[in-house]
Order: sequence, then structure tokens, then C-alpha cells
Amino acid sequence: MLRTRRTTASVATALLLGYLCSVACGDDGPDADGSAGAACEVPDDCYADADPEEIQGEVECLDRVPGGYCTHTCSTDTDCCAAEGECDGRPQVCAPFESTGVMMCFLSCEGVDEADDDPDGYCHEYASESFSCRSTGGGSNNRKVCA
Repeated sequence: MLRTRRTTASVATALLLGYLCSVACGDDGPDADGSAGAACEVPDDCYADADPEEIQGEVECLDRVPGGYCTHTCSTDTDCCAAEGECDGRPQVCAPFESTGVMMCFLSCEGVDEADDDPDGYCHEYASESFSCRSTGGGSNNRKVCA
């Protein structure tokens, strides 16, 4: 009986530690698998579920976004989500990040209707708790994205 209590306590402790690490170790939600908009440290952390040959552009891990941000270069919106498994069914847009002029794919929050859903809540759920729906800051090519 003592052994059963220790085993139960060990399992409970392991589950709790796993949960705490998922919160504190960078597993921010559905995109923790490296899909578009996921946290990353290096480009190799990105797009684990997509064929790298099908990604339309150079994969990047933006370090100017807290925790990193999986993206890739693009020319048009259709370059984003071109590879199967790249976007998990959530829309992406091709836009410049800040004033760099380099076009990259970002998780879009443009279509989130504030009457039906909170754009910031959408970004929290599908990108990261620390993200909000904001402008890419790309001048006339500005888009609303989760960052």
C-alpha cells in the first residue's frame, strides 16, 4: 500500500512538472510544434509538420519577437500556407515586418470580427499568450497580425 501511494505521488508530481514546464518552457499552445507563428530559437525549430521543399521562401526565426516567431519570406499571400502542414488551417498574410521592407508570412488577425471574437484573444489562443493583434508596421503595406 505504501508503494502504491509513492507511485501515485510520483505520477502526480511528474504530471504537474510536465504541465509547469509546458507553461514555462516555451510551449505556448497549439503552435508549439513549430508551425507558422510558433515560438522558436532557430529556423530549424520551425515547420516540423511541413515539407521544407514546399515552403515558399526562406524559413526564419524572428528574434525581434519575444520568444522567437516562425515565419518565412514571401512575395504574396498565396506563398504563405502553400505547404501542407505549414499553417494548421489558420490564415496567414505576407507583409513587411516593421520598416525592414522584407516581406514575411504572419498569422493574420485581420478577419477576426471583434463582435464575435476578440482579436487579441485569437492571438493568445493560436500564437502565444504574450502576442496581440497589431500592425506589422510596414507603412503602406501594413497588415494586422499576431505578434
